[in-house]
Amino acid sequence: MNKEKWINMLDLMPHPEGGYYKEVIKSEQTLSDHNALYTSIYFLLEKNNISHFHRIQSDEVWYYHAGQTLTVHMIHPDGKHEQVNVGPHVDKGDVLQALVPKGVIFASTVEGDNDYALVGCMCSPGFQFEKFELFTQDELLEQYPQHEEAIKKYAFESIK
Repeated sequence: MNKEKWINMLDLMPHPEGGYYKEVIKSEQTLSDHNALYTSIYFLLEKNNISHFHRIQSDEVWYYHAGQTLTVHMIHPDGKHEQVNVGPHVDKGDVLQALVPKGVIFASTVEGDNDYALVGCMCSPGFQFEKFELFTQDELLEQYPQHEEAIKKYAFESIK
């Protein structure tokens, strides 16, 4: 399968942070704020269509499905930078699933030879666009100047 077939077969649409997605599961159970207990999406990234630095207010578990290894770039609130490779090459350090804790700023990229990665992302509590924050390079450089190289690579210069 190639990326175009995945995008069409799964009916994926462009995501504001980059890549393509479709919500496929949403809990009918809700929390006291009426948010879903959990949500889950398919998420496809391309080598030249990355997920830019953003933050959500949920824990997000990433599950490898197909394609190349995907790298999740995280900046923790204490300033620690971490990279996790979600992909099929467990013998080379990939993991099949990974957690991005709530409140962590993160981006993701496809950096291998293949041109896409398909993953699943489950958020708990459920993902809400109104609690989704995208960041510009200037915003992140002000707070985390020690990560200038990653920020310039993986954050938008400006947000339209």
